[in-house]
Amino acid sequence: MRRGRPEALPRAGGTSRVRRTGAGEPTLTSVGTGDDAGGVRREVSRLWHVTLSLSGPEAPLAEVRRALERLAHDHPFLLTSRYAGDHAEIRYWEEARDLHDAAAVALRLWGEHRSTANLPPWEIVGLEVIDRETYHQRIAEGYGPAPASPVGAHPF
Repeated sequence: MRRGRPEALPRAGGTSRVRRTGAGEPTLTSVGTGDDAGGVRREVSRLWHVTLSLSGPEAPLAEVRRALERLAHDHPFLLTSRYAGDHAEIRYWEEARDLHDAAAVALRLWGEHRSTANLPPWEIVGLEVIDRETYHQRIAEGYGPAPASPVGAHPF
């Protein structure tokens, strides 16, 4: 799965991935949108807006901010994060085949980067994954998450 920018569209031509055959020889396989010339169905990649909510024991605000900034530095796909001493919210765009894949990546994010970014020992208490069209429809109708600006880690 690839991380994407909100304005980025899935690539019409697809991307190439290297796969190993049983003999260990690399072969290129295409992953893109729609059918290829031979009528073979390929995976479609879409953008998903992810909001991950976390909560746990009180931690010093400066440490929470530094940890979220390290996470964003290591993973620049993060758009914005808001935080307090006992909770935080992370928002970003994920490029994935479907909602299940985007949610699975989001649910692993905090735990997999807890030690490298020195994140607080909080648990995930909320997850919202919506497609790009729904995100923009909500914004146009005046509800839903406000556009992520400014980008970065900010107090609630």
